[in-house]
Amino acid sequence: MASSKGYLDYVLEQLSGLEEISSRAMMGEYILYYQGKIFGGIYDDRLLVKPTASARQMLPDAPLEQPYEGAKEMLLVEDVDNRELLTALLTAMVGELPPPKKKKSAKG
Repeated sequence: MASSKGYLDYVLEQLSGLEEISSRAMMGEYILYYQGKIFGGIYDDRLLVKPTASARQMLPDAPLEQPYEGAKEMLLVEDVDNRELLTALLTAMVGELPPPKKKKSAKG
């Protein structure tokens, strides 16, 4: 099942207090970025984030779920209505996320 644009818009609105939040559609789902770094995504209308140390600490009871079959497990953010929690979560996570991958230049 693909995620709805409405759910994406709601999550992005909840994160609107942070600068440099962006998303990219990918195969019916959405990859989410903060300061250019992938922190999670919207999969089947669920907000999933990478299980960094700070994310695990802030969401100790969050279940681990696969975004899609064969993928690494991610933490399910169940309280997407809590804007303060989401802001604090991303602020804590950003330093633990890997830097963006360099784009390969097209050789022609």
